[in-house]
Amino acid sequence: MAINLCVTKPQVSTTFLLYKFPDREDSHKFCNMGSEAEIVRKPRFLCLHGFRTSGEILKTQVHKWPESVLQKLDLVYLDAPFPSQGKSDVEGIFDPPYYEWFQFDKEFVEYTNFDECLAYIEDFMIKNGPFDGLLGFSQGAILSAGLPGLQATGVALTKVPKIKFLIIIGGAMFKSPSVAEKAYDSPIKCTSLHFLGKTDFLKEYGMELVKKCVDPVVIHHPKGHTIPRLDEKGLETMLSFVDKIQNMLLDK
Repeated sequence: MAINLCVTKPQVSTTFLLYKFPDREDSHKFCNMGSEAEIVRKPRFLCLHGFRTSGEILKTQVHKWPESVLQKLDLVYLDAPFPSQGKSDVEGIFDPPYYEWFQFDKEFVEYTNFDECLAYIEDFMIKNGPFDGLLGFSQGAILSAGLPGLQATGVALTKVPKIKFLIIIGGAMFKSPSVAEKAYDSPIKCTSLHFLGKTDFLKEYGMELVKKCVDPVVIHHPKGHTIPRLDEKGLETMLSFVDKIQNMLLDK
């Protein structure tokens, strides 16, 4: 049985208003292990889109990946809390509306509405969780990679289970000194997968982020600041990562 969640904007993308109970065949499968039955479930990720885009746009971008990957993950797409306050780089490519997670100055060191953003994400996770991990692109990737540290230091996500996994695409680290101090107080211990594009303007910063992680896996691709298609090597790495985190959930 499934239920439809009706929400007001800005909220979860309308294409993902269908939530499944744990006994649904398409979100869980049962494996007989000797005399015991184990539930194998898909790792569940909250997906955070890029600056001045949307959850629906991120869904379209992620669906470049083959079904062999997508069918192994439970992906939930959320729109950021604030309508775009300026021109979007994807105008003419993807339809509006567009949203942003928080605002920043020209040096990216002063943030506006950042606490409100954290509270908004936590509220959604409380109402629609639990989630195993975060998937993020661009501004959503910066957020995703920083949230485990903010959670560990008691700044954010204090009322939800610990974030265990990260998928970071075109990511970087927070540049605000006050936020970075808490987000990277210790190494990022989540099992993480990072996409680094050869011509991505954030590549250098993405590499710095990888060095902050205890257990990173990296997929290099020839594109820029985008969500790439997976070549043969990338697909192999991606499937290996997904199998690894699924096995980690089984061991819990």
